[in-house]
Formats: sequence, C-alpha cells, structure tokens
Amino acid sequence: MSEEHKPHEEPAHDAPGHDAPPVDAAAEETTGASDAAEPVSSDPEPHAAETHVDAAPAPMHDAVEAVVSEAPVEVETVVETAAAVEAETAHEAEIMPEAKPEPAPDPVPVETVAAATIAAAAVAGSGKRPVWSDDGDAPFEDIDSTPVYARKKGASSSGEGNEFVEIFKTIGFALLIAMVLRILLFQPFTIPSASMEPNLYEGDYIVVSKWSYGYSKHSIPFSPGVIEGRIFERQPERGDIVVFKLPRDNKTDYIKRVIGLPGDRVQMINNKLYINGQAVEDVVVAASQLTDTFGPQDVTQLRETLPNGKSFMTQDFGPGFPLDSTPVFEVPAGRYFMMGDNRDNSVDSREQSSQGVGLVPAENLVGKAEIILFSWSPGASLFNPVSWFSKVRPSRFFTVLR
Repeated sequence: MSEEHKPHEEPAHDAPGHDAPPVDAAAEETTGASDAAEPVSSDPEPHAAETHVDAAPAPMHDAVEAVVSEAPVEVETVVETAAAVEAETAHEAEIMPEAKPEPAPDPVPVETVAAATIAAAAVAGSGKRPVWSDDGDAPFEDIDSTPVYARKKGASSSGEGNEFVEIFKTIGFALLIAMVLRILLFQPFTIPSASMEPNLYEGDYIVVSKWSYGYSKHSIPFSPGVIEGRIFERQPERGDIVVFKLPRDNKTDYIKRVIGLPGDRVQMINNKLYINGQAVEDVVVAASQLTDTFGPQDVTQLRETLPNGKSFMTQDFGPGFPLDSTPVFEVPAGRYFMMGDNRDNSVDSREQSSQGVGLVPAENLVGKAEIILFSWSPGASLFNPVSWFSKVRPSRFFTVLR
C-alpha cells in the first residue's frame, strides 16, 4: 500500500460543530499483539466527560452499557436514547428547584455521543482499536495491523483478475492487428541465398506487398484451404520480383523474377535469353573477378531490358554452365516462368526436374517484393549483438526494388 493510501492513524481535525476524538497514545503503539485493544475516547475533555457521567442518572448509564454490549447499534436508537436522558434530567431539575447541584459542564452534543457509542460498540465487537479518517467519520479497518491472511481479499482479487483480463485483451488485439496486416498488406522476408545477386544479397531483409496479385490460400500462414484459386487476382508484370511457394512442396518460400507470362515461349541459347523468339537486349556494365570455393572466376554484370521496357541488372559467370542453353519452354495459362538474376547460380524454372522449380502456378504467388528494409552481411546473428553493428550494410537500407 502506498503512503498516499495508507490509513491515517492520527486523530482528525475538528470539523464545524463536532469534536474529533483523540487517540490514546498507548493505543497508537499497539501492534495487535493483544486480542482486544483499549477503546479510544471520543470526548474532547476527558475530565469533564467523567464528571458529566457521574452526575447523570442511572438510566443513562444503563443505556450506554446496553449500547456498548450489543453491537451493531443503529444511529437513530442512540440519538433517541440520548435525547430521552436529557429530557428526564431537565424534568427532575424542575421538580426539585431547591436542590443546588454543582454547576454542570457544557452539554455534550448528541452527535458526539452517537459517534462515541458507535466506536465503542465496534471496538467491543471486533477487539480492535478504531482508526479514524480525516473527515471525523466512523473508524475503518487498520490494514497495517491486520494479518495478511485475515484481510479482506475480494477487492484485491477482483483487481488482479481485471488486470489479467486487460493484459490478455491487449495481447489478443495486438496479435489480431499483426495477423490482419500480414495477410492483407505486408509480409517481411529474409534473403537466404545469392540467387538474386546483384539486386538482392544474402542477409537482405525485404518487405513484400500482399495485395499486388490478389489473395490465395498461400497468403495466409500455414496455407489453409479456405480460399480456392485466387480472389481479386491481378497478373504480375514481366520483370516483377515475386515471392512464391515452391510448387513441389507448397511450403518453401522462393524469390525469383517473372520472365515468362502465360502464352510466352522462353529459351536460353548460348548464355542469352530469348522470349517469343526475340533476343532480350543486354549490355555489359562491369566485369570483375572473384574467388570462391571453386577458385578465381570471371564475373560479368549486364543490364537486361525486357520487351515491356523493364530494365534490371543480371550477373553471369561466363559460358559453359548447364543452364546456359535450354529447350523452348511454353508457358501455359495460369503459370509463370521464373528466373534468378544470378543466372549461373540459380535454381529456377529452367530446371524442370523434381529438384528444380518448374513452372509456378498463379495460386502459389505470395506477393511482390517492394523494398529492402535492412541488410546485414552473412555471419550476423541475433544472439551476437556485436555483429549487429559489425555486419550491418547501411547503404542497402530502404532500397526500392525494380
């Protein structure tokens, strides 16, 4: 319990028309070791109150004893009893005018008597010393001196339950929003290989738009069969970079570039791409040499321009590779021909065996790659914070894909 909400143990300030009951100093130091603490007097002047009680007739004493012994006591009953006692005292004074009683102290207000009687009844019934609030009203439970196992638990349990429900609802709403965004709008992917170099590198973190080609069952996590075919379908353009489910298992995510549309004829002849019998224009941009596990190799980067005007960079390791020359592939309706930009280091639609990609059904399209959000070189690890900075490639951040 915070200091702000702890019960105040000092007596309240006087309110207009009322006398605040002082708290006995000995009772203040009591920590609940005894079964019944001493009741706290509510009269502002203890000696005067004692004189008044002695002078009072026996009926008033008996009434107070009865009220203290029987708890709880209604406030109205206490007020009526006090008024009756005062009236009887006044009547006796009129009958015996010759008696010269000692001057009586100022009369105690009825409200003070009622409050004192209620406090005494509460103490007698509970065996605990009362704790008064700042407003001078009835005492409340002293939480600090009450054992933990004996405290009221209803409000606390209810508060903890409500807090748990609110946390559960917040997490549920957050997951729901994330799921809707992932299904309808965007989905992130990490590039795991070099098959799309020089445009996508291993370690690039990309964002794919889900609405570009409509939606299928593969737009939903785990590909449940709730959608037949595609809804809101739109055909990809030649040259789009597309994420799709591998046709042979319908589970693995692949990323390639769309080269052939339904009805196209695609072929590679001596390391050159042909679409519908026409050679695709390519221009050498750079030539270099790199060393890998196979030793030094010549690498050529070319700018390729498709019949629809879409232009992009490709990478080639020279002639003599298995997929540099292929038969003609005719793309049927509802299928697409995919190729990697790293032409000699890509498993794509040119490979029609059970180990290749083959022609990709329209239903398997997941979305269009739009932008490189972040990028780290191979070797970066989530569990190695140093690599977050040593392997980062900031020059690739927020690169729009073409």
